[in-house]
Amino acid sequence: MKTTIALSVAATLACAAPAMAQDFYKGKTVSVVIGYTPGGGYDTYGRLLSRHIGRHIPGAPTVMVQNLPGAGSLNAVRQSEATLPKDGTAIIMFNPALVLDALVNPQQVKFNFTESNWVGSIAPEVRVCYTWGKTNIKNWDDLAAAKEINFGATGRGSTNFVNAAMLKRIFNINVKHVLGFPGSAELKLAIERGELDADCGSYSSIPAEWLSDKKINLIVSFSAGPSDVPPEVPYAGKFAKTPEQKELLDIFGASGELGRPVITSKAVPADRVKIIRAAFDATMTDPQFLEEARKLMLPVVPVDGEKAAQIIRKVFQANPETITKVREIME
Repeated sequence: MKTTIALSVAATLACAAPAMAQDFYKGKTVSVVIGYTPGGGYDTYGRLLSRHIGRHIPGAPTVMVQNLPGAGSLNAVRQSEATLPKDGTAIIMFNPALVLDALVNPQQVKFNFTESNWVGSIAPEVRVCYTWGKTNIKNWDDLAAAKEINFGATGRGSTNFVNAAMLKRIFNINVKHVLGFPGSAELKLAIERGELDADCGSYSSIPAEWLSDKKINLIVSFSAGPSDVPPEVPYAGKFAKTPEQKELLDIFGASGELGRPVITSKAVPADRVKIIRAAFDATMTDPQFLEEARKLMLPVVPVDGEKAAQIIRKVFQANPETITKVREIME
């Protein structure tokens, strides 16, 4: 009799747990925390997500945006395990280049991305390096011949820093890093003022008028697959002469695969992680979301949470020799 009662109680609790998770978000506020200042690509994607994901979370919580810039979005990432709620009401969008930084500088970054709960990624990031038109650096040969090119970046862990460092370390381009910009909006303003010569960034985040008015010169792409980048812009692999150069390009491509990633704290209960992942996946196929993304000219090629976690695990399984090479490029 006691055994029967115990089994009955266990079954009741098992059924109640999913229901409790479903009810958790009713009346709550979910924050989409963006690791940059307003106006840049991550902010645009994050705000787009915030306007639609609430419809797919049981209980229809209020969704708000919180900009938490600093250290190339590392501040927001760290706060996911510090001051931000760990109950599933805070999801963080950040720069995936931090993953490589954590791989090669774990004591400095002090964050283990393999432990985070990965919600997914909205789109891969098609990275290109470009120069301001007035520099007269029109193509790869001009870039290779230039004595010094000022490339801007938000911080050492940001993707624009990493791509410029790849040019410098893999291809011996004379890159000078100019660091400390709070976000891509401020960096683009510096380019227009002539304070910077060049940048490496997401193709989708380049101002449309810069492209239509030919204010910039697209020099090279770091994405081997199909993309919206004009076909005449060469893939960096074209200039790789050794197996080592090709291997490094593949490793650095992992952050591009993640593009616009979203995580939540490792402490979030598994049932709520499941809810947030399901809401994210549903948002990625939501006609209203896709229509707004189309109007904003933002590509949507989603990666689900489990696939994103697999990519991260693979990165952190790199052998010591490879990690050393990646570290040399990022230093």
